[in-house]
Amino acid sequence: MSSPSSNHSEEREQGSAFMPRFDGAGLLTAIAVDSASKDILMVAFMDAEALAKTRASGLAHFHSRSRGKLWLKGETSGHFLRVEEMRVDCDQDALVMLCRPEGPACHTGAPSCFYRKLEGDTLVRV
Repeated sequence: MSSPSSNHSEEREQGSAFMPRFDGAGLLTAIAVDSASKDILMVAFMDAEALAKTRASGLAHFHSRSRGKLWLKGETSGHFLRVEEMRVDCDQDALVMLCRPEGPACHTGAPSCFYRKLEGDTLVRV
């Protein structure tokens, strides 16, 4: 006999209902990927508000852990991320957003936040 929590888990993992699973801080991981090149642009976090605003507007919104508030990617730089598709992982605690970037994704001006690779103990620009 299955328990209500296992039914809930099975529905989350196998069903068609969107049931995002936020962590203890109310966040889920959001990975932005360039829809054309498939390069990883950035990793950030979404709370329920950021997720709702992203879905409603088509523009990536995130929860800033350092500032403790909602932010629209590109609100000050103009480098918006237009979300074309959202993919949800198996237990619904992470999203991959296929995006069309309108400028560099990284606050450093790099096209992606992943602009260095680790070689031994040294970071080297790619």
